Amino acid sequence: MKLRPRLTNEEIKARLILTIGIGLTLVFVSSISFMLYGLLFITQPRIMAEADREIFGLLSPMMMSLSGILGGALAANGLRDSKKEKESE
Repeated sequence: MKLRPRLTNEEIKARLILTIGIGLTLVFVSSISFMLYGLLFITQPRIMAEADREIFGLLSPMMMSLSGILGGALAANGLRDSKKEKESE
């Protein structure tokens, strides 16, 4: 049985960032789609219920923090890699 060669630190980091990015993106897209589905296709009374108002009040900061984490993680990874390449040249 032939073993695969060990992954380098850069390859492990790249796979970790990819996994985190895909996971956060799936959570972000599914949350947005469920919110839109609830607003568009479920009949709502004229006056929003207090429980629904509280739920949407909690979802807004959650979406903002998820988008910030996703953008920050992916942007920080690109910045660190570009600085390292410049130093090696």
